[in-house]
This record gives sequence, structure tokens and C-alpha cells, in this order.
Amino acid sequence: MPFLDPYLLATMFAVAALAGAFDAIAGGGGLLTLPALLLAGLDPVAALATNKLQGSFGSVSSTSAFARRGLIDWKTALPVALAAGLAGLCGALCASLLSPRVLKALVPILLIVIALYFALSKALKAEDAPSRLTLPVFAGFVAPLVGFYDGVFGPGAGAFYMVAIVTLLGYGALKATAHTKLANAASNLGSLTLFILKGAVVWPIGLAMAAGAFIGAQIGSRLAMRFGAKLIRPLLVTMSCAMAVKLLSDPSNPLRQGLAGLLGG
Repeated sequence: MPFLDPYLLATMFAVAALAGAFDAIAGGGGLLTLPALLLAGLDPVAALATNKLQGSFGSVSSTSAFARRGLIDWKTALPVALAAGLAGLCGALCASLLSPRVLKALVPILLIVIALYFALSKALKAEDAPSRLTLPVFAGFVAPLVGFYDGVFGPGAGAFYMVAIVTLLGYGALKATAHTKLANAASNLGSLTLFILKGAVVWPIGLAMAAGAFIGAQIGSRLAMRFGAKLIRPLLVTMSCAMAVKLLSDPSNPLRQGLAGLLGG
């Protein structure tokens, strides 16, 4: 089988390790892994499913690293994670019912706004700030909204979790990153459940990448804990911009098509 080729598996392991390190700090690892899966010959559904597998291992790995340092408030984190996981599963169930055109047009704009917010705002600090929402409201409405999006579409979900946790729960940079990874792990696992039930995961590649993502996330989380906001802020801005550019580079993106139509007209 071509997917058992040792060179291919080693290459995908390395790609996932690098992506896992980026993901643990600021998200956006899918910019590397998803194109790599498509280049490896997987069809789009199998690529998305396999990407969810490796992404789940990476986010669980970084969550465990942050948890060992006592950076996760489990009383807050568990309700948020449960809501995000259930919403991720619901999002994956509804993915075929929703048109991706609106998301393809809206998400790049939101990512650029997030990049500008973290670049210009002083909200991302080392210390915590007063919360603007109660936990029941955040876990009941905000976390499920991002988790559902993660199940339906996915790109930028980590950035959306991050901005929500920083602005609405008031967490500092490192603590927000830790809770973002747990919420991301939950919604990844929720949507992954459906992909597994559908038999869409390519297991040889997925497991090789999962091992790489796990190791890379350990490295990335340690870098985040060592350098804090000095590393998290610029990388978060960079990865948000990179994801926006990647989405806009797709010829089928409605914004790109609309701009081309205006210029052509």
C-alpha cells in the first residue's frame, strides 16, 4: 500500500512535529499538515479526517504539558471543554448541510481582525484581568459556538478560542493558551469521533503524524511556558495572518472571486 511507504510516513511525522510545535503556541498547524496530506494523495474528506486525528493528539499533548505546570483551572476548563466537544461533534454532523461559501468569505476577515487586535491591543498580558462573562454563559454559548465552527470548518478555531478566553474570561497569555489547547482538543475529538465512525481516517499516516504532533506539541508548549506573551503574541498574529492568506489564496474563495469580478468589470 502506498500509505505504508516508510519515506512518506517519516515525512508526514516530521511535518506534524513542526506543526504541533506551532499549534501548541499559537495554532495554525493545519496550514502545514492539511496541504501535506493532500499532496500525499488523500482525498479531501480523508485529509480532513486524518488531520483531525493528528491535531487531536497534538492538542491533548500540549494540554497535558500545560496541566503539569498547574496552568489549567479545571473547574472552569472542564465545562468549557465538554461544551466544545459536544459542539464539535454536532458541527461535524452538520458539515454537509451547511454551505462553506459564507465561512470561506467570513473567516479570513475575522482572522485579520484577530491579528490586528492582538498586534495593537494590550489585552494579551502575562497577568489575568477581570472576567467579563460568567462561566455558565461562556460554557453555554461562547465555547459551543467556536466548537461547532471547529466541527463544520475548522481553520482559525484556536485563534477564536484564544480571543474569546482573553477578552471574555480575562486570562493572561499563558493561561489563555493552556485553556485554548484544552478546548481545541475537545472540539477536535468531538469531530474526530464522527470521522472515525465514517471510516474516513487513513490510519497509517494518521498515527505517524499523531506521534509527530504529540512530540512537537510538547516542545511548543515548553517554549510557550518559557517565553510567555513575548512569543505567543507575535506568533499568534503571524499565524492568524497566514491562515487568512491561505484561505484567500483559494481560487474558489467568494471574496477573491468578488474582487476579481470587480476588477474585471
